[in-house]
Amino acid sequence: MKKRRMFMVVFILLLLTGCRSTPFDGHSVIDWVDFIQWDGKEYNGIHSGVLADKQYIGEKMGTVGFRVADNVTNPSYKIRNGDAAFHEKGTELFSIKDHPHLIAVKDTHSINGYKVYFSREDTEYLWHFKDMPIDKVKRIEIYKANPPEADQLISELATKEEVDSFLQLLVNSEEDPDFWPNTERGDPLFYTMIFYTEGPIAYKYNMQFDGETYYWHPWDTSILSDDIKRFIGGN
Repeated sequence: MKKRRMFMVVFILLLLTGCRSTPFDGHSVIDWVDFIQWDGKEYNGIHSGVLADKQYIGEKMGTVGFRVADNVTNPSYKIRNGDAAFHEKGTELFSIKDHPHLIAVKDTHSINGYKVYFSREDTEYLWHFKDMPIDKVKRIEIYKANPPEADQLISELATKEEVDSFLQLLVNSEEDPDFWPNTERGDPLFYTMIFYTEGPIAYKYNMQFDGETYYWHPWDTSILSDDIKRFIGGN
């Protein structure tokens, strides 16, 4: 049952008049979560965190043996050690020093070059904004996330005054789950914010600007003060 929780099977039915509905093309479409199975444990990707520094990378543990996405259509498939949802066979797996519940893989699309996974058997997901120790944030980086300039560093806050002021704007943001961005002038600008505290994982959250309003998603959508623009150079 545990392995079955790792994915949800969605059957796409082809509806034809006078015919009984059947799975499309005889296959099931499986919506995989980003996982790696290693040493009998399931590791899930940390989507709101990045490796803080390459110095935390430990020894090579092994390699991915099989990519299940696009290769498995049987919902009864039993996950095996070495399986990964999206990483190709041969992708190297690394330990994180002094943190046995974490592993990492190289990823050119991730800030600081690695994507980090946590063992769901050993810890809960601890990287929501409410989990971040605000008093321990030492440095903040802000990246432009829209292509073709994705992951372009545009601002770095390193003094205590800058860090505290920026964090206060986030804390004071006003929750508005009914907010809808204005897209008349195009898609919103996306920013990635990285918060460095202590330990191997830096916290990562997104911020957006629709030309009129800055907003982000600590849980529900929240509206930010225009004062935030002084930390990112305006638009």
